[in-house]
Amino acid sequence: MRLKISFLLLFFSIHFFGQEYSGKGEDVSMILQNIKNFSEAYMEEDFNKLASFYCEDGKIFPDGVDIIEGYAAIEARWTLPKGVDIISHKVTPKEINVLENYAYDYGYYQGSSSNKKKEISEFKGKYVIVWKKVDNNWKIYLDIWNKIK
Repeated sequence: MRLKISFLLLFFSIHFFGQEYSGKGEDVSMILQNIKNFSEAYMEEDFNKLASFYCEDGKIFPDGVDIIEGYAAIEARWTLPKGVDIISHKVTPKEINVLENYAYDYGYYQGSSSNKKKEISEFKGKYVIVWKKVDNNWKIYLDIWNKIK
């Protein structure tokens, strides 16, 4: 029995040890929900919804290109070419820190996609997001990411 309890304690401490969240619980929960909804919109290829997670003055910093800002430009950047599909997408925050009406989080993302030939490729990377509270909702203000090989 003691071994089972020790194993359970070890399992839960490993699972939760790598994530650090600070700030009001409701704010952290809303950011976590927005992260989940973002991935769902990406997999559903709802690029208009995807762009709606950004605030009006939001900016994205994709690897290898200039800064992109504004809903229309952000939506265009996220829109996939015909024949390319997102099969899976998951974001795993390592830290979320809420500081009044701003917050930041960083962590890792991973997923898979298929191309026109239905070939599947895996992707993963790291990211940093600065969130801004807008009308009692958390929106992405700055979003930077890059791949991990």
